Amino acid sequence: MTSHEYTDEELITQFQAGNESAYLELVERFKNRLFSFIYRFVGDVDLAEDLLQDTLVKVYTHKHSYREIAKFSTWIYTIAGNLARTELRKRRRRATFSMSALGLGGRELELPSTDHTPSKIHEGVQTEAAIQRALGQLPLHFRTVVILRDVQELSYDEISKIMKIPLGTVKSRVNRARLRLQEILSNLDENRRNKD
Repeated sequence: MTSHEYTDEELITQFQAGNESAYLELVERFKNRLFSFIYRFVGDVDLAEDLLQDTLVKVYTHKHSYREIAKFSTWIYTIAGNLARTELRKRRRRATFSMSALGLGGRELELPSTDHTPSKIHEGVQTEAAIQRALGQLPLHFRTVVILRDVQELSYDEISKIMKIPLGTVKSRVNRARLRLQEILSNLDENRRNKD
């Protein structure tokens, strides 16, 4: 049986038993999704990469704290989310973090359009930047649920376990976060049109 045929939970169990290649497989499975998740929180590519590494180190060093009472993905997203929220709190205390200064930092962007003209690429980059700015303006509890649900595509149940809040609260927050995000994006679009 190859490592691709094992579940995440089977791989973490193997890693807990000393199988290093099981850890490497988990890293391969989760690194891109976790990077995207963390980046949506912090809006800084370098910081997101650092927090991703911190998450993976924590998984490595705290492997025995995982218990198979939850999905492995719930556990690893909880670690990443906690590290990202802690970093945001630190930055707010230092008063150096500006949510309006979010950008892509040279990161390549996958555009869904097959028409890759320079104007379409520019439009896609502007859209991504606007979404990132809007996410940055959401309160942290709204930002967390909308990233987990709409970007990471986790189930409401998984989000409930990661955030340790009731399922009904998750659904309510997702709906309210989406409405607030639409409002922010609408205001950003209106401001942009007024400048043009």
